[in-house]
Amino acid sequence: MSDARLTGHSAPCLWMRGGTSKGGYFLKSDLPADTAARDAFLLAVMGSPDPRQIDGMGGADPLTSKVAVVAKSEREGIDVDYLFLQVFVDQAIVTDAQNCGNILAGVGPFAIERGLVAATGDETRVAIYMENTGQVAVATVQTPGGHVTYTGDAAIDGVPGTHAPVPLEFRDTAGSSCGALLPTGNAVDVVNGVPVTLIDNGMPCVVMKAADLGITGYEDRDWLDNATELKARIEAIRLAVGERMNLGDVKEKSVPKMMLVAPPKNGGAVTVRSFIPHRAHATIGVLGAVSVATACLIPGSPAAEVAEIPGGARKTLSVEHPTGEMSCVLETDETGAVRTAALLRTARKLMDGVVFG
Repeated sequence: MSDARLTGHSAPCLWMRGGTSKGGYFLKSDLPADTAARDAFLLAVMGSPDPRQIDGMGGADPLTSKVAVVAKSEREGIDVDYLFLQVFVDQAIVTDAQNCGNILAGVGPFAIERGLVAATGDETRVAIYMENTGQVAVATVQTPGGHVTYTGDAAIDGVPGTHAPVPLEFRDTAGSSCGALLPTGNAVDVVNGVPVTLIDNGMPCVVMKAADLGITGYEDRDWLDNATELKARIEAIRLAVGERMNLGDVKEKSVPKMMLVAPPKNGGAVTVRSFIPHRAHATIGVLGAVSVATACLIPGSPAAEVAEIPGGARKTLSVEHPTGEMSCVLETDETGAVRTAALLRTARKLMDGVVFG
């Protein structure tokens, strides 16, 4: 193994499901230091570019073609540094342009499994610096007897069964990639005739009413993925807002995410159909949900017009998606601005071994 690893053709890897995504978790020291060599290796590991990813570990879906690169942190008050990499399925692209809050759910368990963080009792808090955007999240990992457990009674929509809970608390996520919560300073911008909110509370998103694009917002994923004209219209809006969101030319980037909102249908706060950005999401990304929930609290925004918002400074907003819901707990200050966001995720170790590129 050591000889192969020196050539960059293999590396120790923990394959995990994090939230509603899965992918490879690597120690930074086990990957090539050169970015181009690292990306070439990861493309080979996943089997990209190929729509089936037949010659690699990827699952022919953006949600299963993801990578976490983790290292012990030298930052004060931080346990580990986490770099998220999205490996495209059918293009030879590896991008660090965004966070992933689902893969984040596995970072705490991985850090303990690899000895980067010592278990502190039945629960272990792991402070994680998200290198993609410079923000901090704190994961609480179940560690009875000093060992990570993945079994428990927590259930999240989009994942069958129950598992150990991994609560995630996000700090200072506003403007993670765009420099400000509302990069244009506006609650509403009109792009190609469609009112939108350009927002970044952990994930750059374009939030618009599904009705303004001629759909209900309750369509299923397959229907959305086959709606060629709708997708072309959404992509035209996405390309038009890149510069406005301080993201530059986004043609080959995986951000911003496109969020189509509608009134809640199952007792939640809002319904959303998410494009990530070219395929319809089976659920919704963690930080995408945070950004959408935050948009619901902005007076006059498209999301606020369709959402049902609970009262109080601490609000639980259930974001309905194609396969269930994701509850975001938002704490607001006296002005109504969001101070902190927390969500419940789960994770599971799937395989621990050596992966080949």
